[in-house]
Amino acid sequence: MTTIRNDLILSQSAFSHVIDVDISKVDIAQWLFNLPDAEYQRCAPPDHIAAGATWTDDGKRMSINVEMIGTGLVVQHYVAEVAEPQYCKMVSVSDVFTPHGRTKVQVIWELRAKGLPDGKTEYTNSVISHPTDDFLAFVDKNGVTFEQAAKDRQAASGDHNKRETPLFAESIARAARLR
Repeated sequence: MTTIRNDLILSQSAFSHVIDVDISKVDIAQWLFNLPDAEYQRCAPPDHIAAGATWTDDGKRMSINVEMIGTGLVVQHYVAEVAEPQYCKMVSVSDVFTPHGRTKVQVIWELRAKGLPDGKTEYTNSVISHPTDDFLAFVDKNGVTFEQAAKDRQAASGDHNKRETPLFAESIARAARLR
């Protein structure tokens, strides 16, 4: 059983991008669970490696994403806690493969759409990660303080999110125009 340390934040960022699509046409859940692998890759080159959608054993929607965050290859098993047209909350206990070995972190990914008065939509991509007890033991074993690990993860994750947010938003806009 993986213990999540919700009292500690490893990294946190949120970025927004305005798309020229009315909120009534936006369906983030539909987009997310039908996102072609190649389109996912275009949303953060060269970091995004693969994506797919599946179900948990108990019937919840799930998005599997494989990407590089800094020097870590991250396999994310995002389970939908909320999957609605204008809001998705996805939670993953992600496997992180680093040059020093393998560990786990929790990642909470929130995707939001807000209608604007001019018929446009503001998309916000929020990501927060928490360490697991396994992660804390991993950094300790490698002689790294949690503070240094968090600083490094914040820089890498923040940069990644900043680059993928406008590309996700425009991908959502393209899907909305096809509806």
